[in-house]
Amino acid sequence: MKSQQPIASDQEHRVLEFRPRASLTPSTRQTNVVVQPRHKDSKNEPLDLSRYERPREQPDDFRQRMLANIAAFAFTVALTAIGIWLAISIADLRRTQDCVLMGRRDCVRISAQPS
Repeated sequence: MKSQQPIASDQEHRVLEFRPRASLTPSTRQTNVVVQPRHKDSKNEPLDLSRYERPREQPDDFRQRMLANIAAFAFTVALTAIGIWLAISIADLRRTQDCVLMGRRDCVRISAQPS
């Protein structure tokens, strides 16, 4: 069997030069975005997201948040443990079923308990 070699030509192998762009500092960069105040008469209002913040009715309850986080973590651990147990059980059942379908009679595991 012949081994095929790729045909190499000079046009396939080129080195491209990457020249850095002219760096623009933020002061020389031009932007077309104009931020308008929310109301025409509110000239002293800051032009950031603080104008959209709402005051909270109640302070943040750290203890309640931590309890909710612990409960969510416990739920996640329980789901993971149940998933692992289920995967092991299904694999064991499949192994037993394969054994029975092959016609063997000694498929069930007998655990020896000390008496």
